[in-house]
Amino acid sequence: AHFIFLKFSHCLSSSPSLSWSFYRILFGFIMAPLCKPLAPHCVSSHCQSFFFLIACHFFVCFLLTGQSGLGKSTLMNTLFKSKVSRKSVLATAQEKIPKTVEIKSISHDIEEKGVRMKLTVIDTPGFGDQINNENCWQPIMKFINDQYEAYLQEEININRKKRIPDSRVHCCIYFIPPTGHCLRPLDVEFMRRLSKVVNIVPVIAKADTLTLEERDFFKKKIREELRANGIDVYPQKEFDEDAEDRMINEKIREMIPFAVVGSDQEYQVNGRRLLGRKTKWGTIEVENIAHCEFAYLRDLLIRTHMQNIKDITSSIHYEMYRVRRLNENNTMVAHANGIPEHHLTAHEM
Repeated sequence: AHFIFLKFSHCLSSSPSLSWSFYRILFGFIMAPLCKPLAPHCVSSHCQSFFFLIACHFFVCFLLTGQSGLGKSTLMNTLFKSKVSRKSVLATAQEKIPKTVEIKSISHDIEEKGVRMKLTVIDTPGFGDQINNENCWQPIMKFINDQYEAYLQEEININRKKRIPDSRVHCCIYFIPPTGHCLRPLDVEFMRRLSKVVNIVPVIAKADTLTLEERDFFKKKIREELRANGIDVYPQKEFDEDAEDRMINEKIREMIPFAVVGSDQEYQVNGRRLLGRKTKWGTIEVENIAHCEFAYLRDLLIRTHMQNIKDITSSIHYEMYRVRRLNENNTMVAHANGIPEHHLTAHEM
């Protein structure tokens, strides 16, 4: 383990211009002080233990939610610089908008430099695309809870597996249409309900359709609406571990929602090949923080806070579900045995 650690730290420190490959995705947030990431909110207690990651199979699950046409698949491909979205992998004829919300999942087993990673990307076609979108959040809520239930059943199984299969959703990236005005009732209702069961990171999709002034006004308006509706998106204030965490996360909270642009096309700009989008005014550079906030989103999800996102999923969201389900089971057993509910002790609950 020491040899592997030295080998990778040598690669990162001696080759600062290495291409953005998988091991930089994985170790960029571990070695943030060496890599000098773009985002100002760099690593503190979120720095991950290299030895922990080597010992464990590395995996993460992202849920993409938003109406069609907001560039969800493109953004995911841009994040990992690979065709990881469902539409990219299963490209067929033009996909029809489903009449109800569907849950589509695709997983990738990636291995590079001896490090394995399982990436699961979940898409929700049909969300927000109907005339009547009432309760369209329910299938997504059910899916998230179903994954918690599957994990719980494995956990309480007498013959429990050494490594429990984990399909829990770690983060929901919620795509907000770039209207420039305010959140829609659908946006508010979805985030209000789902933020109680999963980490939500809101983004303004296709932010290049807004001027910088419109973008800043829209971001401020969204933050005000989130506060007014009691919506706690990631990183949640109540889970800041110490003053240093609070300072780092406060900078992130001031930037939310991230105004992003996705592209899997490369263009030549000043002698360099860059990911971007061509317009009649010029080229929008996806990773240029003067053009959009994609780099900040990437750093949050992949470099600095990935393990923290997973930890909160396990120790907060899943734990709340687990306690509620076990309480329900204890209550059912008590009723079946004729024991009054108030006789259940805190220990039994």
